Amino acid sequence: MSNFQVSLSTQSADAIWGEQTKLSFNEKGAVLHLPSEALHLRDIQKSARKVAGLGVKNLAFVGQWDSEQQWAFVMSFCGAGFRGDIQWADDENAIDLAIRFEALQFTRKLVNETPEDLSPEVLAVAAASWIESIAPDFVSTKMIKGEELIAAGWQGIYEVGRGSCRPPVLLELDFNPTGDANADVEFALVGKGITFDSGGYSIKSSEGMLDMKCDMGGAATVTGALGLAIMKGLEKRTKLFLCCAENLISDHAYKLGDVITYKNGVTVEIVNTDAEGRLVLADGLMAATESGAKKIIDAATLTGAAIMAVGKEFNAVFSLDTAFQQEVLASAVEMNEPHWPLPLMPWHQEQCPSPFAETANSRPMKGGGAGGASNAAGFLSRFVADDGKGWVHIDLAAAYNRNGTEIMPNGASAIGIRTIAAQLLK
Repeated sequence: MSNFQVSLSTQSADAIWGEQTKLSFNEKGAVLHLPSEALHLRDIQKSARKVAGLGVKNLAFVGQWDSEQQWAFVMSFCGAGFRGDIQWADDENAIDLAIRFEALQFTRKLVNETPEDLSPEVLAVAAASWIESIAPDFVSTKMIKGEELIAAGWQGIYEVGRGSCRPPVLLELDFNPTGDANADVEFALVGKGITFDSGGYSIKSSEGMLDMKCDMGGAATVTGALGLAIMKGLEKRTKLFLCCAENLISDHAYKLGDVITYKNGVTVEIVNTDAEGRLVLADGLMAATESGAKKIIDAATLTGAAIMAVGKEFNAVFSLDTAFQQEVLASAVEMNEPHWPLPLMPWHQEQCPSPFAETANSRPMKGGGAGGASNAAGFLSRFVADDGKGWVHIDLAAAYNRNGTEIMPNGASAIGIRTIAAQLLK
């Protein structure tokens, strides 16, 4: 079967297709009618969703397409379970687009896996195996699992994951293309890998729990970004830390009122077991800091508050390092991935007080109360060095859509992989 052809035109569609329509069809496929030479990426995304709705499987771009236009179409066209073929327009960007597409598909497939099939250990192995397949000569890995986490001092990951019979895991992956075992770590990426989040004893509603397979979206995003950067020629030593656990209820699960003492001495009272992402990320951030990394980016589907603030088309970006935050936001604009800054100040560390510990892991109220996304970022800032210099936190509000939208397909979006990869490649 020949591929469904999609072409561009600056001419208006015939009146039969409707007044001011952006999309018409012919015997070979579809034509997108764009009024000028501008990119018109949102119009392209809307048209891609309509084409996908026809059940099209195999796609070919014909004519004059900018690489960003092709990418926008594919991002919106390829929903969960896509198994079709993409034929890129005949231009010098075809190889780059194919590399992007591999990273996109890896990230989306991982997030869309069922929680039964994707345990914490399976997540860690899948991420490590993919990166190793890209750069087998330059990758080493270490996994700390179950009770081993206590001995290593990674108490947050252990506590969150101990309620499950499938043990929590901290994956440390070292990509070192320099050949020098003593080379500086230029970058560290940290990802939240909660493979299913019931909320623990602060249990979610059924509808709130339904899509919590996506709560490992941060781990998938930073892994996808690293793989993309390696395929594009990354030459910097970079470490990846994935904080993997299932947050379940059992007779061995952590409880409200527990106090966790972290490796850096910070004590944390648990006032909400559904504020678990920041607890595992704290360990990942300390591990990244211990590596000596000059810059650290963490990514997580961390708070509903971020979605309330920026919606589900943007990721929220936090940092105490204004210059680094602006670099990340500039990369996001360059990559056409919507990100937006939200406030973070040193005093956000104090916004979740506890009478029994240095801090609580949230406020004891629904959603953590006002400013919940900033307060979560403030909690994380306790676990990085140099007053947050060289650290950016991305709350992945745009990571997942169950039923799709007018511009994005159902399931994982993978928005953020290009932005993070661009930072690695700077």
